[in-house]
Amino acid sequence: MLKALFKPVDLTKGKIWKVITIFAIPILLSYLLQQIYTISDAAICGQFLNANEVAGVNNTSNITFIVLQFAFGCTAGFSVVTANKIGQNDISGARKSLLVQIILGFIISIILTIIAIIAINPLLNFIGVKKEANVEIYNAAYTYTFIIFIGSIAQVFYNLACSFLRSLGDSITPLLFLLFSTILNIILDIIFIASFNWGVSGAAFATVIAQFLSAIGCFVYIFVRLKEYRFKKEDFKFNFQFIYKHLILGVPLALQFSILAFGLIIMQGTTIKFDILPDGTLANESQLGYGAACKLNNFLMTPFNALGTAMLSYCGQNYGSKDHLRIRKGIKSAFVIMLVLYVVFAGTGLLLTINGLYLRIFLSSDKINDLTIKYGNLYLRTILPFYPILGILFVLRNSLQGIEKPLFPFLAGVGELIARTLVCLFIPALVNGGEITRQASDLAYIATSSADVCSWICANIPLLTGLFIYLSTSRKELF
Repeated sequence: MLKALFKPVDLTKGKIWKVITIFAIPILLSYLLQQIYTISDAAICGQFLNANEVAGVNNTSNITFIVLQFAFGCTAGFSVVTANKIGQNDISGARKSLLVQIILGFIISIILTIIAIIAINPLLNFIGVKKEANVEIYNAAYTYTFIIFIGSIAQVFYNLACSFLRSLGDSITPLLFLLFSTILNIILDIIFIASFNWGVSGAAFATVIAQFLSAIGCFVYIFVRLKEYRFKKEDFKFNFQFIYKHLILGVPLALQFSILAFGLIIMQGTTIKFDILPDGTLANESQLGYGAACKLNNFLMTPFNALGTAMLSYCGQNYGSKDHLRIRKGIKSAFVIMLVLYVVFAGTGLLLTINGLYLRIFLSSDKINDLTIKYGNLYLRTILPFYPILGILFVLRNSLQGIEKPLFPFLAGVGELIARTLVCLFIPALVNGGEITRQASDLAYIATSSADVCSWICANIPLLTGLFIYLSTSRKELF
C-alpha cells in the first residue's frame, strides 16, 4: 500500500479530471507547506523583531522572488523535456535530461548568486529602501537578502529535484521532503530568533539550512530509490541540441517569472510611498499592512499555482505521447477545477479581512493599527474578486509550456510587467491628483492594488492567443 503511494502516476491514462486532481493534491499540499514555510518566518519575525526589522524583511520578498523565481522557472522548464521522455517511455532520455539539469543547475546557481549579490543595493534603492530614510529598515532588508542569495544554490537544486520527480508523475515525494523542511525551518526559526537572538540573520539562516538539507534528501532519494536514474557512462555523451532544448524551454519561463517579480518590485515601490511622511522620513504602516496581505495572497493563490504545476507535467507527458485530444480535455477540466478553487479560497480570503484578522498571524498586536488594517484590506478586497482571471493565467501558462510553446508564457510575462508598471507609475498619482505620500487618498491606494488585476488581464491575452493557435493546429492532427 505504502509502496503504491510512491509509485509515479501515468498522466497519459485514466479519467482525466481524476488523474489531474489526484496528481495535483500532493502538489497543492507541498505549496501550502511552502507558504507555511514562509509564513512561519513572517509570524516568528512579527512576534520577536521590532516594527522596522519586520518591515525590512517584508520589503525583501519581491527582491528575493526575482532571483529565486528565475531559478524555479528554469527547473520547471527543464522538466518538460523529462516529461516528454516519460510520455515516450524513454527512460534513458529522462536520465540524460536529469544529468543536463544538474550541470545547468550548477552554472545557473553560480551566475545568479554573483548577479544577485551585486544587485542588492540597487534593488533596495529602487523600491525606496535607503539608509538615509530609515537605517534600521535598510539594514534588516540588506542582511536578510544577502544571506538568502548566498544560499540560493539550495533553492535551485531543491526545485530541480522536485520538478524532475513531478515530471515522472511523482508528486508525493516532494511533499514529504517539504514537510520535513517546513518543520525544520520552524524549529530553527525559534532557536535562532527566539533563543539565540540572531534577529533577521536567524530567520534567513533557518530558511537556507532547511532548504539545503531538503535538497540533499531529494537527490539521495532519487539515486537510491530510483535505480534506473543512476547515471551511466553513456549518459555523458549528449549533444548540444539536447542541452539547447532544455535551455529553450527553461530560460523563457525563467525570464517570465523574473519579469513578473520585477513588476512586483515596482508595485512594492509604489506602496512604500504611502509611508513617506511630510519631513521625508519613512514610516512602516503601509509596508506592514501590504506585506502581510501579500503573504496571505500568496497562500490563497497556492491552489492555482499547484493546478498549473500539475498541468505542466500532464501536458508534457501527453504531448510526448502525441495525445492532443487528451490535452484539450485536460485543459477544460483544469478550468472547472479552477473555478471550484476560486469559490473556496477567495471566499476564505475575504472573510479573513474582517477586522484585519489575518494580520494577527503575521504581526504582534503592537504593530497592528487602523492604518495597517486599512492598507492590507484595501489590497486584498481589490484583487480577490478577480481570482478567476489569475486561475486562467496559471492553467494556460503551464499548459502551453508543457506542449513546448514557451513563447506565449514569455509574452505573458512581458504583458504583466508592462501593465503593472504603467498602472503603478501613472494611475495612483493621477487618481490622487499629485505625488503619493502618507496623505494620499484611499482611491490612490486602490488604484495601486488594481495593478495586479490589470497585469493578469494583459498576461492572458498572449496566453489565450497561444491556446487558440494550438487548438486550431491540433484539431487538424486529430481529424
